[in-house]
Amino acid sequence: MTDAAALRPPAPISDYGLISDTRTAALVASDGAIDWLCVPRFDAEPLFGRLVGGADAGTFRVGPVRPGPVVERRYRQETATLETTWAVGGGRLTLTEGMVAEVSGRLLPATMIVRRLSAEEAAVDAVVEFDPRLGVRHRRPRVHHRRKALVCDWGSLAVSLGSTPELAIEPGRPTSITVSPGRPVTLVLAVAHREPLIHVDPAAAWDLLSEDENRWRDWAAEIDESLPFREHVVRSLLTLRLLTYSPSQAPVAAPTTSLPEDPGGIRNWDYRYVWPRDASIGVSAFLAVGKPEEAHGFLAWLLHASRLQRPRLPALLTLHGRRVPAEWELPGWPGYLGSVPVRIGNGAANQHQLDVYGWVIDAAWAFAQAGQLLYSETWRAVRGFADVVARCWQEPDAGIWEVREPAQHVHSKVMGWLALDRALRIADTHPLSDRQRRSWTTTRDKIAAEVLRQGFDPTSGCYVRNYGSQDLDAAMLVLPLLDMDSIESPRVQGTIDAIRDRLSAGGPLLYRYSPGRDGLPGTEGAFLPCSFWLVQALARSGRRLEAVELFQTMLEYASPLGLYAEEMDPATGAHLGNYPQTLTHAALVQAALAIRDAPTSDPVSG
Repeated sequence: MTDAAALRPPAPISDYGLISDTRTAALVASDGAIDWLCVPRFDAEPLFGRLVGGADAGTFRVGPVRPGPVVERRYRQETATLETTWAVGGGRLTLTEGMVAEVSGRLLPATMIVRRLSAEEAAVDAVVEFDPRLGVRHRRPRVHHRRKALVCDWGSLAVSLGSTPELAIEPGRPTSITVSPGRPVTLVLAVAHREPLIHVDPAAAWDLLSEDENRWRDWAAEIDESLPFREHVVRSLLTLRLLTYSPSQAPVAAPTTSLPEDPGGIRNWDYRYVWPRDASIGVSAFLAVGKPEEAHGFLAWLLHASRLQRPRLPALLTLHGRRVPAEWELPGWPGYLGSVPVRIGNGAANQHQLDVYGWVIDAAWAFAQAGQLLYSETWRAVRGFADVVARCWQEPDAGIWEVREPAQHVHSKVMGWLALDRALRIADTHPLSDRQRRSWTTTRDKIAAEVLRQGFDPTSGCYVRNYGSQDLDAAMLVLPLLDMDSIESPRVQGTIDAIRDRLSAGGPLLYRYSPGRDGLPGTEGAFLPCSFWLVQALARSGRRLEAVELFQTMLEYASPLGLYAEEMDPATGAHLGNYPQTLTHAALVQAALAIRDAPTSDPVSG
């Protein structure tokens, strides 16, 4: 641990930028510190874990020796390459960095981080702090030098750090350098796990990063130029793609664990896994912008991942489709801003969440709507999921918010209705027995009747959270998207307005349910996906101008780099929870698409 690292306070969550190679991701603060990186996968052990593990958990900072104001910080347009520029004395120092995503077919390390410092106007004093500490116990590496590179290893894992010009870097000790105009300093970190360690010349690594930029630009160029708020939509789509584990095509909910929903409290969870619900929302978003390959990849993964538990659909899975490890707490980890415990694994893995079936089958329906025929095994799996809904829809479940005590959640029932309705629609072009068709149709209609009878409160004129309750649930903003009840119905419009009023956290922000109604100590922030769901609901209801105004306001709540966490402190605007969050970015894309498709001719541009 360097003295500088020990003295540096943690950055705000929204200060971090994301760089990723679609296998793992690093979070980089505006001072140039990589404070979170797990290797070799999103859900593996941290190599740099200072974000929630404190200074002893390691960091990799490249930046000015003394703090200088950040004069510009951005992603290069429609790429995953991050640039940070500081004003230092009479000069400007720029850190350009990224990870190389495309390594197939060449002798390259699977994970490679490229970082380049360049100066303008005057020479600038800079520093490299390289302090890798692996895993739960912050293990120091064995250190040696090979081919002008520093090599650190922990048995089956090894990393090499090379530089041009060559620098005398030692782990845990800051290395002072001077960066002169026209003479950049390039560093490349290569990772090997149970394979030979491949050293890449820093100049060659820089060229590889440039090639990767071009691939991302080509990928983004395929997205419709006429999309409203296209710049923001493309950034969210890029973020979703960066959080998708390319070997299996499974998107992680977030690349982090235990960033708090309640700073200083216990609401700290591990999100480095795959929630089929969140992934399905992303699938629909990719399909709607003409990216069927991402949707196809996820459905293929889900077919493989669910095979051992089918027809039951787990609430979450690992990147490889296995059971998520049991939740446990890391002793001695101080947490972000003292938020403990820091957790690994997730206890929601064993929950019954009926709504998941609705999201997944709806994504399959969107896939079929886009002209893609479901493979016979995929359709067989979907039929199995629908049969589970028809059989189990009356049981209480944990719901979308994963409450500890099962209940009769109205949103879960509605999503059960959606599962059967969309399965019946798919069956119009896919084989289905008469028995299953009758069963699904009868059950779908029963669910709709029961929800209207027990899930609607005539006194307040809106659908509620649980049967027999008057509490509200922001997840019910999906109603205008489903066709279970007419969009023009006073019940649907009353629900939208009641949620907007009674769950308001101020401005465009919404709580997902009334604070303090989940059985956990402490509080939580406004839930950012809910605001984008409100945009979507308004747009689908013909209230497009309201939707546009709300969306534009929500864009102001993004981090300086256009990223979103899961929640936000309504009082301070601080981002809360794991970051960046797949569900929030997928909801943003779908909100923009709803504005595009809203029934009006008002021109909107972003």
